[in-house]
Amino acid sequence: MKITDVKTWVVGNPPPGIGGKYFIFVKLTTDGGVVGYGEAYNATFSAHITAKLVEDMAERYLIGHDPHDIETFFRRAYSSGFTQRPDVTGMGCFSALEMACWDIVGKEANKPVYKLLGGQVHETLRSYTYLYPHTGSVHSEDAPDGRNVYNDPELAAACALEYVEQGFNAVKLDPAGPYTAFDGHQPRLIDIDVSTRMVKAIREAVGTRADILFGTHGQFTASGALRMARAIEPYDPLWFEEPVPPDMPEVMAQVARGTSIPIATGERLTTKFEFARIIENRAATILQPDLGRSGGILETKKIAAMAEAYHIQIAPHCYCGPIVGAANIQLAVTLPNFLILESLKQWDGFHATLLKKKIEWQDGNVIPSKEPGLGVELNEAVCEAHPYTGKDLHLQMMQMPLMP
Repeated sequence: MKITDVKTWVVGNPPPGIGGKYFIFVKLTTDGGVVGYGEAYNATFSAHITAKLVEDMAERYLIGHDPHDIETFFRRAYSSGFTQRPDVTGMGCFSALEMACWDIVGKEANKPVYKLLGGQVHETLRSYTYLYPHTGSVHSEDAPDGRNVYNDPELAAACALEYVEQGFNAVKLDPAGPYTAFDGHQPRLIDIDVSTRMVKAIREAVGTRADILFGTHGQFTASGALRMARAIEPYDPLWFEEPVPPDMPEVMAQVARGTSIPIATGERLTTKFEFARIIENRAATILQPDLGRSGGILETKKIAAMAEAYHIQIAPHCYCGPIVGAANIQLAVTLPNFLILESLKQWDGFHATLLKKKIEWQDGNVIPSKEPGLGVELNEAVCEAHPYTGKDLHLQMMQMPLMP
């Protein structure tokens, strides 16, 4: 079996834009006509440039090769151009292609990928959702009157309660203020106050029916993160996500040692080599690899195995499209140290439209597909009908320092 063709799509994500401004999908085809799909979670450059980078990597290291040879593909891509070190852009491209290879391998074997990775540990997968506004953009700065689920405790509590009544038993919010290219910074008193009131209101609304996941974007210094942690500790969040920037695990470890809230991190990290630094520094007890960036399915299986040896849990990240979501599911099913899965609401809306059959969700849990490969099929007609024509990045930090 050989890979003979590669095709990419950059798909615009229409309002409300849950999961980002666009999705980058790839399709690989074999000489036997078997098709595999993948997705890159990559924000460093334009989506269209990234799609070309995916194609370039495929042409260098996959076309003409057997998709089963994933270890060989990893070493060639990891070492491309005399790098041989974690490269977030290169590994984003690799991750998309790698999961497409697994999709093909599973289809050839007529088994779900999880059956080829050690088998099924979990029958269902606990999931969480962000708090999302009922109408309008998911970006807090776009709220027409400035009042939304991201900064108003009453609205946040009502939204959280609604999700709990739908079946979710964990909800996530990011109320801790702006994040900039110049972080970490000390939190402003107003940000500590708003965050505390938001978490308090949600806890009072949901009681013990749901965990609260407190998200940040690496915007604080260690001392600033500890100030924030002390303020929200009384409401017992399940985690404090990425309290400091991801480039110094030693600093994140200072936060982990100084708070009772579990520290979670990983969406910006790639390969076992970066995650090893988190583990060896005891910087977090929950890892959040995104399979569209972390190195794909097999590399993240290795990351999870390293974490298991230290009693660290895995909560796959997925602020992107449904192909990464499907890959997360295939891996999570196999992990003894799985904690919880990011779900974009109930995998409805545009995410469901992008698939020929939507990801199954019931009573707060994802139901793993028994179909071969990744268990989903991309709706190519929908991809063709929704091209992304913009130049924005998937996420963008403020470009000026935060003024007090």
